[in-house]
Amino acid sequence: MSKAKLEYIWLDGYQPTQELRSKTKIVNDFDGKLESCPMWSFDGSSTLQAEGNSSDCLLKPVAIYPDPSRENGYFVMTEVLNPDGTPHPSNGRAMIDDDDNDFWFGFEQEYFIMDNKTDLPLGFPRGGFPGPQGQYYCSVGGRYTWGRDLVEEHLDLCLQAGLNIEGINQEVAPGQWEYQNFAKGAKKAGDEIWVARYILNKLTEKYGYYIELHPKPIHGDWNGSGMHANFSNGTLRTAGSKEVYEKICEAFRPVTKEHIAVYGAYNDQRLTGKHETQSIDQFSYGVSDRGASIRIPIATVESGWKGWLEDRRPASNADPYKVAARIIKTVKSVDVPVEA
Repeated sequence: MSKAKLEYIWLDGYQPTQELRSKTKIVNDFDGKLESCPMWSFDGSSTLQAEGNSSDCLLKPVAIYPDPSRENGYFVMTEVLNPDGTPHPSNGRAMIDDDDNDFWFGFEQEYFIMDNKTDLPLGFPRGGFPGPQGQYYCSVGGRYTWGRDLVEEHLDLCLQAGLNIEGINQEVAPGQWEYQNFAKGAKKAGDEIWVARYILNKLTEKYGYYIELHPKPIHGDWNGSGMHANFSNGTLRTAGSKEVYEKICEAFRPVTKEHIAVYGAYNDQRLTGKHETQSIDQFSYGVSDRGASIRIPIATVESGWKGWLEDRRPASNADPYKVAARIIKTVKSVDVPVEA
């Protein structure tokens, strides 16, 4: 009789930023299929998701990936349900209206690798600052690059797990990195970002590091960390019309506050109008404009206005489920035909 280790992963109820939780279930003769993952439960009173006198919350498996770090191991992404089977208020995945997977998302997840001994990003000396940003972006060599061993191991584990990571790069500040993930279907895109975050956080345990997703952990003349959301649906992929793109972009203007509300805590420290951002209280869009709220990629224009848009406002600590849900709601509010 073989035994499989199923690592059930979920989001807790902490505010303003939810954190990852997990626990292992041992299953006999597991076939590796999602439908074979049983429902499970946990103590919601320990995660700010229930009261102690009625503490059980349910874990509904929604995605499964092999765990290359464990023999017979699997990552099981779950969403949290109330005891009656309804979505828990902390369940952002349930907010997504994309049952036909018409929406495609590519998230660019930026993060800082922090040293547990100093609580500073790798490359930052204790009691001082490194040289100004500029030399670190996509750099190579020990003078400007820190944390590559962790980043490369994370990439390998994600690829072995079957996550669709499309690239990595060092970012503009020391110790700051990024990975990009793409998926067809908003829920799948969110699942993969969260599982990749889980793998990254777990990996730091053996390095003596931790991951910082605060959008502006180092104040001063340093770029913050975002989670740019590249998105498309049938309309954007086939429109062939500048007017359609502008109409969709304009739909974001009156709901700026609603978007910012789910784009991550402390994002006001990052969205200042500097360091390749638009101010948090303003909205703009433009072709190839990295200082805009929404960038229209030049590749979309050169393809005859067929492609995607990039919302540059989501912070690195944002919940991709909630970001996708809000973007979908806004795009669907536009009265333009959606082609298959």
